[in-house]
Amino acid sequence: MTTETLPRESPPATPPAPVRPVAVIDIGTTAIRMAIAEITAEGEVHRLETLTQAVNLGKDTFTRRRIDRSTIEDCVRVLGSYRRLLKEYGIERHDQMRVVATSAVREAENRLAFLDRVYSATGIRIEPIDEAEVNRITYLGILPYLKTEPELAEASTIVTEIGGGSTELLLVQDGQVAFSRTYRLGSLRLREMLAAYRAPAIQARQMMQHQIDRTVKQVVAHVPDARRLEMIALGGDVRFAAGQIIPEWDKNHLGRLPVKALEQLTDRILTRSEDELVRRYHITYPDAETLAPALLAYVQLARGLKLEHVLVTNVNLRDGLLNDMAVRDAWTDEFRDQIIRSAVDLGQKFGFDEAHSRHVAMLAGTLFDALADEHRLDVRYRMILHIAALLHEIGLYVSSTAYHKHSLYLINNSELFGLSEQDVLLVGLVARYHRRSSPKPVHAGYTALDRDRRIAVSKLAAMLRVADALDRSRSQRVREIHINRENGRLVIAIPRVDDLSLEQLALKQKGTLFEEIFGMSVLLRMMRT
Repeated sequence: MTTETLPRESPPATPPAPVRPVAVIDIGTTAIRMAIAEITAEGEVHRLETLTQAVNLGKDTFTRRRIDRSTIEDCVRVLGSYRRLLKEYGIERHDQMRVVATSAVREAENRLAFLDRVYSATGIRIEPIDEAEVNRITYLGILPYLKTEPELAEASTIVTEIGGGSTELLLVQDGQVAFSRTYRLGSLRLREMLAAYRAPAIQARQMMQHQIDRTVKQVVAHVPDARRLEMIALGGDVRFAAGQIIPEWDKNHLGRLPVKALEQLTDRILTRSEDELVRRYHITYPDAETLAPALLAYVQLARGLKLEHVLVTNVNLRDGLLNDMAVRDAWTDEFRDQIIRSAVDLGQKFGFDEAHSRHVAMLAGTLFDALADEHRLDVRYRMILHIAALLHEIGLYVSSTAYHKHSLYLINNSELFGLSEQDVLLVGLVARYHRRSSPKPVHAGYTALDRDRRIAVSKLAAMLRVADALDRSRSQRVREIHINRENGRLVIAIPRVDDLSLEQLALKQKGTLFEEIFGMSVLLRMMRT
């Protein structure tokens, strides 16, 4: 009898992890740039294609404050061609792409007409992003280097890009963003200023140096003394310089650019006309216009900071945008820590009661989580509430009278890393409404919000009032709360506190807004253990 051994069936093949095709488009001062990529289920970004088309938006905005009609049509033509290519990649939905515009669009008087014209012609929604959002995205793009490059581990690191319209700067210390600033210094702004004065070459350089020095002095004043300071330079102009000075540069790693060599190259470029730069280096005319002022600014900044070399990276704004899309615009724990650090630094600047503010923020977060079914707010609003709780009393620095209004003013006129201009306004309003009057349509700032954000501010302010009342003693004795709903009331049970009369009195004064917004009165109850 013959026995046959049947071949074993191969285990079913594991299906490949799904990938998400995406695209980001950066509408800058001199060009419209697009990156197409795939994002894996694990959040890895793989670039597929990059494109650049020169469109000189900045020249219009920085000279006439308006985008010329012919320039708008040039943008429509470029974005229309990009849209057709995206369709070939299967990228057609709005959630598959992010299109941003920086200062050249943001500062144009006719920006709304520009945005509407592009949308009606191409279906592309452009998001003019503010300086805070640019800094956040820049940080996301450079973060891998901050984590992996050994020479940055023990250094204070300045990350800067001298763009066409402005200079973005981050200072990172011990892996934390110590501050972020945007300065009104840009290579194209400098060029247009010189064109307006029609200055000869020697005088033009002196005028540029004078303008740059004013900003460099501000930067040096903002940067604290550090045992070791490094500077990472971003941008196409400095990448061009790196290619000329260190042609063997591996663009997957940071390049080390000697400041002396950078200065020598800058001197040579300053002696050449734009036509000569285009012919000699095979660059576009828009790039030739910005090259000399940008490199001069990098040199003077490095000299002002007493640096012997500058680190150069191949990272750009589109890398940060793709990384942002990879995490689906979520605030990771690490990034939330950066935002909180920035808020605490601001609070310390104005002498806030840190122990009280942190405790109120903790209690507010507990309320937010427990009331999720009632408020139905996106998790990002939890961070808005947390920051508002940290900063709700900084107005005391100005005056104890109407200090909630002073808190709003100080918050709205301060830089909070990682928060957009809209986010900062929401933080300020929530802090403003932690006491006294409820939100009213006539209040500045509040009336400018859409309905969803107005409702969100009211809900967050109501929760902040309850949290603040729970630490009325400023002793942080209410360390734990248990929340239940009974007969249309929100019952907060508090263990290990024998006398709640102070908190009950505070809640009686502050609880009206909560009842108006959530339809529940709040009852405090001692919890026997």
